[in-house]
Amino acid sequence: MKAYSISRYSKEDKLRLIEMPEPNLKDYEILVQVNAASINQLDSKIKSGELKLILPYKFPLVLGHDVSGIVTRVGSKVTKFKVGDEVYSRPSDFHIGTLAEYITIDEKDVALKPKNISFEEAASIPLVALTVWQAFVERAHLKKGQKVFIQAGSGGVGTIAIQLAKYLGATVATTTSAKNFDLVKSLGADLVIDYKTQDFEDVLKDYDLVLNSQDTKTLEKSLRILKAGGKVISISSPPTPIFAKEFDLPWYVKFATKLLSSKIRAKAKKLDVDYEFLFMKANGTQLAEIATLIEKNEIRPVIDKAFPFEQTNEALEYVESGRAKGKVVIKVK
Repeated sequence: MKAYSISRYSKEDKLRLIEMPEPNLKDYEILVQVNAASINQLDSKIKSGELKLILPYKFPLVLGHDVSGIVTRVGSKVTKFKVGDEVYSRPSDFHIGTLAEYITIDEKDVALKPKNISFEEAASIPLVALTVWQAFVERAHLKKGQKVFIQAGSGGVGTIAIQLAKYLGATVATTTSAKNFDLVKSLGADLVIDYKTQDFEDVLKDYDLVLNSQDTKTLEKSLRILKAGGKVISISSPPTPIFAKEFDLPWYVKFATKLLSSKIRAKAKKLDVDYEFLFMKANGTQLAEIATLIEKNEIRPVIDKAFPFEQTNEALEYVESGRAKGKVVIKVK
């Protein structure tokens, strides 16, 4: 089968299109013929080596964290899926590799594809939707009437975050450029701030929750717009000792996270607010719940561009440019 791989950490190297054997199937795995995949910033961070302490992958490595496709074989102990099922997934860490014609995935990380969307649309959903679900539902327990600030509302995570927050009954503020105002308003944003001409810290006050996806300066400002007892959940930086313990990382990584997050944790404590770092986990059960919301038209995919499989490097470069509105998808089959 064909797949895009890397053989070392590098910002400059392009992904290499290689021929490799079809993956071996384990008892609890399904073999998925990939119809579509999508590119995430996570792929770029792994490729550059930015996450090598947290995710020490071996080479050669096939990238890709989102997939939709058709089940072609099932392992001997698989009970949830059968050959011919249309599925979607964010494979678990150390089992990634959706930028390929086939991939094996543990059945616990898979859900049936929402019936009312295409394979390309389905491939845009898993990583970003699971990130938002785990932030809002698992960690923050976001409730009706609360106020949430979602940074970069027109991005891959932001477009889904706005919709889920509105479904949960929250009031949503977000940042984007003026040209994307109509998009984020159509998704449900109540208050839209032009980050090029306005400072959100001057506009927002007494918020219950912030979903941080930007730099440290933005994170520090986000702490100050929260009311007492409020929470910032960051998906960008810095990782915390709690995260390191949760992922059972080596002692030196635990020590590094303690140092890296000490300043922001101290500032949060002084302001009587909470800071958490979130690194999402694969979860097929949550994907099934998200599929239900998609089929009820509570959440819709937002795709900027779809690239053919042969232009996967161009797709990655486009994501790295930071210009994408919503998700960038790869048509594999």
